[in-house]
Amino acid sequence: MIREKIYNLINRDRKGMWASRIYDWYMLVMIIASIVPLMFVEDYPFFRIIEIVTVTAFIIDYALRWFTSDIQLKRGWVSYLVYPFTPMAIIDLLSILPGLNLISPEFKLLRLTRLLKIVRLLKIFRYSDKISMFLRVLQKERQVLLSVLMLALFYIFITALIMFNAEPHINPNTGAETFHSFFDALYWATVTLTTVGYGDLCPVTDIGRVVSMFSSLFGVAIIALPSGVITASYLDELREYKKEHRSH
Repeated sequence: MIREKIYNLINRDRKGMWASRIYDWYMLVMIIASIVPLMFVEDYPFFRIIEIVTVTAFIIDYALRWFTSDIQLKRGWVSYLVYPFTPMAIIDLLSILPGLNLISPEFKLLRLTRLLKIVRLLKIFRYSDKISMFLRVLQKERQVLLSVLMLALFYIFITALIMFNAEPHINPNTGAETFHSFFDALYWATVTLTTVGYGDLCPVTDIGRVVSMFSSLFGVAIIALPSGVITASYLDELREYKKEHRSH
């Protein structure tokens, strides 16, 4: 059937189809081209052509995926109602909205901002094998990563609470504001835990400096733990990927 051929063309869960691989590369080029205007302050006339071409490609891709959604979701006619609310379909729609005002002036109200076009980068997840592989790794190790995240958030909150109550809100040496609000303390605890430490907020008491040292050391451990888990899982996924492609 034509619909099945279209589905096999636009979806990545097929093997040995050069046409589908070419389609993937074509859509990747469209995605990258669509965000090129965001790298410039001025709006050149050529950018309007790029926007029209890329948005047209996105609309066709969205329509084809909706047209074959029953094959993907396997829920009969209900698939056509459910598909627009799936995560990737929402991303596709958000990618289209910023360019609709180029088609008709009546769509001016749907012009969200230039920043909404950045959502188009999320479409790459569908067309890149390596990114899809990494997402599968995150899915597989989600329990471990969630545990590390909860531990980091708890430590950030405790550290911020200690710092906010231990540090003066006004630097006695310079008279400048330090931890003026609890949000300032949360911001400081987060950037210190990730070992970034921008230096815009600094503790001025001995207690604050000791907390800062422990936070930096703990941050190294927090970052190292999920890195090892993700690396090991990614290597396993890569071996499976190579084994699967050697068999075809």
